[in-house]
Amino acid sequence: MQVALLSERIANLTEHLKMHKKDVHSQMGLKKQVGQRRRLLDYLKAKDNNRYMALISALGLRR
Repeated sequence: MQVALLSERIANLTEHLKMHKKDVHSQMGLKKQVGQRRRLLDYLKAKDNNRYMALISALGLRR
């Protein structure tokens, strides 16, 4: 759930930054959210690899 919400916010910020390339504050927020999603995915992979694999395939993430 949290990973899916973060993925949606990351996609929205990515689209925003395509139009506003010099928006440094949004760039920092994007990097922070990507790192948070990465940490959540690393935790899930360590705890339950099957759920991790199902989640990344459902969200279309690559790793």
